[in-house]
Amino acid sequence: MLKRRIIPSRSSLCAVAFGISVSLGIAYAAEPKHGLSIFGDLKYDADFKAFGYVNPDAPKGGSLITIGTGAVLTFDSFNAFILKGDPAQGLGLIYDALMTRAYDEPDALYGLVAESVLLADDRKSITFKIRPAAKFADGSALTADDCVFSFEAMKEKGHPLLRVPLRNVVKAEAIDAQTIKYSFQGVELRDLPSLVATLPVLPRKFYAARAFDETWLDKPLGSGPYEIGDFKQGTFVSFKRRADYWARDLNVNRGRHNFDEVRYDYFRDRTAGLQALKSGQLDLREEFTSKEWATGYDIPPVKDGRMILATLPDKSPSGTQGFFFNSRKPKFQDIKLRKALDLAFDYEWTNKNLFYGLYSRTTSYFENSPMKATGAPSADEIALLSPFKDKLDPSIFSAAYMPPVSDASGQDRKMLGDAARLMSEAGWEVKGGKRVNAQGEALEIEFLITDPSSERLLSGYLKNLGALGINAQIRRVDEAQYQRRLKSFDYDVVISRFSMLLTPGLELKQYFGSEAAGTDGSRNLAGIKSSVVDALLDKITAAKSRQELDAATRALDRVLRAGHYWVPHWYSGTHKLAHWNKFGWPEKKPDYDRGITDTWWYDAAKGAKLKIN
Repeated sequence: MLKRRIIPSRSSLCAVAFGISVSLGIAYAAEPKHGLSIFGDLKYDADFKAFGYVNPDAPKGGSLITIGTGAVLTFDSFNAFILKGDPAQGLGLIYDALMTRAYDEPDALYGLVAESVLLADDRKSITFKIRPAAKFADGSALTADDCVFSFEAMKEKGHPLLRVPLRNVVKAEAIDAQTIKYSFQGVELRDLPSLVATLPVLPRKFYAARAFDETWLDKPLGSGPYEIGDFKQGTFVSFKRRADYWARDLNVNRGRHNFDEVRYDYFRDRTAGLQALKSGQLDLREEFTSKEWATGYDIPPVKDGRMILATLPDKSPSGTQGFFFNSRKPKFQDIKLRKALDLAFDYEWTNKNLFYGLYSRTTSYFENSPMKATGAPSADEIALLSPFKDKLDPSIFSAAYMPPVSDASGQDRKMLGDAARLMSEAGWEVKGGKRVNAQGEALEIEFLITDPSSERLLSGYLKNLGALGINAQIRRVDEAQYQRRLKSFDYDVVISRFSMLLTPGLELKQYFGSEAAGTDGSRNLAGIKSSVVDALLDKITAAKSRQELDAATRALDRVLRAGHYWVPHWYSGTHKLAHWNKFGWPEKKPDYDRGITDTWWYDAAKGAKLKIN
């Protein structure tokens, strides 16, 4: 299920899992199955009792008040399926899909609304049998007709991150009230079955009186374990657990959805959120700021055990975070300038002085995963890259590009000298202390941000850019304006993070594909338009084995890194959590999810003893 937002947010400092954010293939079969898996194996058989990472006897009750995992600072809509507006966090809690993820497997789905699934022999269609017990929160039946409506609305009017991948799903047909069939076209078929399997099912009748493509704050009608309770626009939203949830006893739900209330509070910045945790207004938050993790929790509740600091391992790819250059702008179209800007960022100084040495440098778009390119390309990678040899820099066929390593002084003279040389080669000469082009136009770069903590991060970088003669400025805007500018690509440089999937596929075209570069609201922040990248994306979506997938992603990684579309940041490979000592959790954490809202529970005995003030 979706953990936070159905459409991935710009921060993705969250990992989302619903709809198109699950890009899985399937194990092809000629008979109905209880689950789908990309390369054939399922951990759980048809009559499994519960996922292995839950406590099936977890108590129900209590509440979890938290802050979202990303950097979204406001909301103005409960419509999470369109480009307009900023949807509230947690909306995935109110919707069910035909199938749901198992978070201890890389790419497995099991039946939720659907009790079985059948893929046609020609792989051009997939049919789901809906459980007769499936119902919406008002008690009305969830039927194949609702699946048809959901698909058609999202394909025709949905967010581009939904609409574009659904293009090759030709139609959805209600064979009868409990049978829904989806038909596909084209050659990129691998991801389509799982894409439709994880689309949230929306009630047709709810939208009879509401425009699907408009924002609104009416409480949606869903079929999931929670429904919206109290809320205040931009301040908080509460989700109440439904005692009458139709699927509460299914094996895929046993031990899950244990809190009576899950509430997301919004704050103007991360610092305000930390103070809310310390005062007891929040129960839990994930810490993304190394300074706060190192120094901000030296407080009595941590020392006496009332507040817990936990570091949870994360086996998922660590994400693609960095400064993204908007190559739609003429000044960023020269690769030499982009490389120069990479050289100007002193990561070693930043990690030492701002991050207390807590991070490792990100070097790959697929960091912390087997899909990361290392060293010289393998024979499989060379076979994929060789047809484009005349279009690629020769360096791509040697060691994968690595960002520079500085002397940690903050102003590494060699790196800055190399950057200055590259800018001159790109036509940006120094006149009067400023970099100007042949037309006498000064080189100006604006970093668009919303969070004031980003200013601290940028301070050293801007100092180096200034030393190179660049007029670099920070433009801090409110969340609503940021989202408008982000969706229309109205920026020079933004800070963002993509949460890469364990089995990447169609969603990568939204990050790096040429078509997405011109599609408002896409995730192609850098505006990458490359026929080679497009061809490698096709290889990824067509991969029929893990070996083929890894080779294709590594080849793509090499090409993207050599393109210098970003200055990579850092990663830790863990979740850093601070929470009041009032919760219980299973013995085993799911490998590919935090598992907090999904599998934790309120411990009444701990809660009774806890004194916050």
